[in-house]
Amino acid sequence: MPKRKLITDVMHHNKLLSLSPQTTVTAAARKMFERKVGAVMVTSGGKLLGIVTERDVNFRVVALGRNPETTLLSDIMTKEPDTLPPDATVDDALEMMQSYGYRHVPVEQKGTVVGVISIRDIFMEVKQDLENDIHEREEFMFGSGYSVAAVAH
Repeated sequence: MPKRKLITDVMHHNKLLSLSPQTTVTAAARKMFERKVGAVMVTSGGKLLGIVTERDVNFRVVALGRNPETTLLSDIMTKEPDTLPPDATVDDALEMMQSYGYRHVPVEQKGTVVGVISIRDIFMEVKQDLENDIHEREEFMFGSGYSVAAVAH
């Protein structure tokens, strides 16, 4: 897999959601649903304080019978999460996720969150690279215009 940078190559479709630590879990879950994201960055004054994921909502609120209307993000967030710089590679993100069991990693530049990389982002990148590799090998082995799709017809 090429050493692609997170910001420039993978996160261009990424939707960063940042909320204050005083946001309720219900309000955060609604925002996550509206934006179709699986994590929210908890920030104050532009500084990253923590991260809350959909798993945190399930495991730290729902499973424990806590009231999401009164539970705040500050009560369930992972404080001071590990981050990656914007020039980190997809391989760097994958290694961090595998080593620590993360599904989302914030990307921070000069103390400001500029994005978040998810396991889904990495999956899509790896899938695209595999498809490109197969196409290049077919072109090399069989010449221009040959593909599995063309043979099927």
